[in-house]
Amino acid sequence: MNADVTEYIQNIDQPWQAEIASAMHRAIHQAVPDVEELLQYKKPHFLKGGKYLAVLGVAKSWVTFTIFNAQELNIPDGMFESDGPPERKTVKVRKDQEVDYNVLGKLVEQAASTL
Repeated sequence: MNADVTEYIQNIDQPWQAEIASAMHRAIHQAVPDVEELLQYKKPHFLKGGKYLAVLGVAKSWVTFTIFNAQELNIPDGMFESDGPPERKTVKVRKDQEVDYNVLGKLVEQAASTL
């Protein structure tokens, strides 16, 4: 794990956002144990084989998570936003919103399998 990414997550102001970001961080590492991570553009980025796999970010009222290389993924209806390019799938998690970290991890694992 990258110290800058860990620090980013630890310094999130809102406890609910920090909890979600931490859980997403764990889910990524469980799904892809050899994932590389770095802080780029002030957000945690996750790479597999030097290629972008996912990015995590915190905004005023949500936590954003984007999976790259997502064009072949079997995405559950309504889980991700419908706009954007097919190779990127983004979810904005708001306070008190349920997150299925198991499904999220499986999607990250699938995206990583072709990198």
